[in-house]
Amino acid sequence: MNVLEYLLTTTTLLTCAHLYFRVADRFNIIDKPNERSSHTRVTIRGGGVLFYIGVILFYLLFGFNYSLFFAGLSLIAVISFIDDISALSSKYRIVVHFAAMLLMFADCGFYSISWYYTVVALIIATGIINAYNFMDGINGITGGYSLVVMGSFWYINNYVEPFIHNQLLYVVAISLMVFNLFNFRVKARCFAGDVGSVSIAFIVVFLLGKLIVASGNFFYLALLMVYGVDSVLTIVYRLYLKENIFLAHRKHLYQLMANEYKIAHPVVSLLYMAAQSVISIIFISAPTPSAFLIIALTTGSVWVILRNLKILA
Repeated sequence: MNVLEYLLTTTTLLTCAHLYFRVADRFNIIDKPNERSSHTRVTIRGGGVLFYIGVILFYLLFGFNYSLFFAGLSLIAVISFIDDISALSSKYRIVVHFAAMLLMFADCGFYSISWYYTVVALIIATGIINAYNFMDGINGITGGYSLVVMGSFWYINNYVEPFIHNQLLYVVAISLMVFNLFNFRVKARCFAGDVGSVSIAFIVVFLLGKLIVASGNFFYLALLMVYGVDSVLTIVYRLYLKENIFLAHRKHLYQLMANEYKIAHPVVSLLYMAAQSVISIIFISAPTPSAFLIIALTTGSVWVILRNLKILA
């Protein structure tokens, strides 16, 4: 990606961001705080549409690559944006999500291997997309965490196992940085919305799928370890409390840190970014099942300690 392409992409995304803010103001596409929110003022919703726009730019500027992935992302971005504007029935969203993932799996190369890998991939992909959506609750966490993940993909792609066009990684990273200009703040100008959290999750799943197929190493899931541990253990904790896990809540560790311990949102997001950075560096240096297990157990133990001993209080 040369300097001109970088400037064109950045300028286009910044322009789209300001245009979207006007549209959102005009049509009242906003997030109002409620008892489960971690924000306290009305804020524009759907700023994460920039991630989809970034992929559109990649598709148009760099040779129309990964057309089935692009088609799937288009489906999932459109249905998520509609849901941001007016809540849709979950049955419609699920059908579109599954159709989008099946399209994306073709570009990942899953259909060239045993069929049951596709079933496993569908379950894992659904879990990752939902986890990303649930974790999008404080300023900076989606954009910041995803930048760390993109950085890990870039390093692997260039120094360990080539699996994707670098230009896609660059464009997605630029869209994340532009979004962070408006979201990675104490008082955010916009939130990602479902269109943002679901779209970036879909992109991450695609990149992860491409990497796993190219390397044959399923344990690269460690690149999402912090989100994975927080999501899974929070579900277990809520089941223990006999809560409905499908209802909104404030029981993720990052929510506890922001709402109960009163740590500023950007600081909490930076802590999540730092934790995933350390984990990714360790795993990339030794991408083995034993390393994955040790990292998972260590991360889970830290989660339990921070939650139950309240050492941050």
